Amino acid sequence: MATPFTPKDNPAFILHGKLDTSYGTLPVPEVGPHEVLIEVQETGICGSDVHFYNTGKMGLVSCCGSMCLGHESAGVIVQLGSALAKRAEASRIENGAAPAGAHTLQLGDRVALEPGTTCRMCSDCRTGNYQICEHMEFAAYPPFDGTLQRYYKLPSDLVYPLPESVDTIYGAMMEPLSVAVHSVANVGGLRTNQNVLIMGAGPVGLLAMAVAKGLGAGRIIGVDINADRLAFAKSYAATDTYIPISQKEGEKRADYSLRAAQDLLSTLRIPERGAGSIDLVVDATGAEVCIQMGLNAVRPGGTFVQTGFGPPDVAIPMFRVVTNEIKIKGSWRYGSGDYPLSIDLVARGLVDLKPLLTHTFPFENALEAFELTRAGKDKEGKPVIKCVIHGPQ
Repeated sequence: MATPFTPKDNPAFILHGKLDTSYGTLPVPEVGPHEVLIEVQETGICGSDVHFYNTGKMGLVSCCGSMCLGHESAGVIVQLGSALAKRAEASRIENGAAPAGAHTLQLGDRVALEPGTTCRMCSDCRTGNYQICEHMEFAAYPPFDGTLQRYYKLPSDLVYPLPESVDTIYGAMMEPLSVAVHSVANVGGLRTNQNVLIMGAGPVGLLAMAVAKGLGAGRIIGVDINADRLAFAKSYAATDTYIPISQKEGEKRADYSLRAAQDLLSTLRIPERGAGSIDLVVDATGAEVCIQMGLNAVRPGGTFVQTGFGPPDVAIPMFRVVTNEIKIKGSWRYGSGDYPLSIDLVARGLVDLKPLLTHTFPFENALEAFELTRAGKDKEGKPVIKCVIHGPQ
């Protein structure tokens, strides 16, 4: 049987539709043999949460009915399923009172949550690409409830113990960091000393820069239209920054994006090909002009990774893509190995999450946290990069 557990109530922050939220109470989840119940202690607000809050939808996906928000979370294990309880007990007998280590979960472990369960049976799951499983049940992605509640359950292999050097609040930021790790390291295949262009200096773009730096990239170029964001990016992880030139009146978007890419290369003295050119582009914006600009800037034979959301359909410079054998790849959430690498990068001091955590709120002020994230700046004019909600207590 599962470990004994006396639950409290399970308060949750619930979205009913566009700009329509309330606090409610959800049933306490019942764990299966290989599942754990986590008491959620920290939850970050993601751009997708804000999209659903602002509009009731994200891209082509609409929120139908009520849904608990949140998916960037960390917390403490408060219950083990029956199979896990047996394993934990056997480990205690074998090892005495000492914790069993990373491979045997114990009550009280602080863990980062990978908030999406899959079928584990389809060809995608069985080949390690579970992030594109058609049966994915992902937190705060309609119709599934998210993690902005007291209790949340997950299979045991989707929670990751945090080392003592990593505070729980930064454990919640492993989710967006894993998105960046997936796009830069896994999909992008970054190698040491390669040059990287990151389009967009929002949270995901900044984390992509940090991952590139942590993995030993050469030049890391951040592009954004916001000078304050770029100033932060330069102090945080970027070696170079660039604000795109203005579009001329009547200039076609495709012509402008080509001209802007050429100006970027010229301004930063980056060759179009060969040594010193741009090996990898990661677009964290989803904006058509940024996608076009990135494809025009990457070297022949280089890689372009799309991780940001924008319009469902965009125009791209296909002739250049074909004749220069540019590899275009989509990057969706995270996959096998991305969470462990994220935790390792932070634990070893190769990625510093502290400068990104700009605002925190108690659970009772979750709506205020969403409004602040939506606004992008607080009353003092300080930019919001990452906002985290504590609790519920």
